[in-house]
Amino acid sequence: MIQSLSLSHQDAQIIIEAIKQELETLRKGAAIAVTDAHGELLAFFRTNGCKLPSITIAINKAHTAAREQKPSKDVGESSRSKGWPLTNFGNLNYVSWGGGIPVLHEGKVIGAIGVSGLSEEEDIDLANLGLKALSL
Repeated sequence: MIQSLSLSHQDAQIIIEAIKQELETLRKGAAIAVTDAHGELLAFFRTNGCKLPSITIAINKAHTAAREQKPSKDVGESSRSKGWPLTNFGNLNYVSWGGGIPVLHEGKVIGAIGVSGLSEEEDIDLANLGLKALSL
């Protein structure tokens, strides 16, 4: 038997609330997605002013980070440095932009966070803010 931990919906709400509050303080719009360890959506929130393409992108950033067990930006950089497209992964949901980060507990991926709608660096910072709020 294999036992594993996963984020709960309560954990997802903590992450979303922290990012949502920061976005409200900044008066900026973005999409926030939280997935389980398999990259499947647990929770999603879109703030006012969020561009519609950011919805799918946030979900896919979290999906990429969970499935590959590393930040979505790293997946994209690796793909570009090797000269092959992300389609080589066989998963059309993968994205190469930063803003997706895995959530680790004792070195194991238990979920992921994806943020989209701002600059790549802002998306990454917001995802890390959500991770920090979880305080694992």
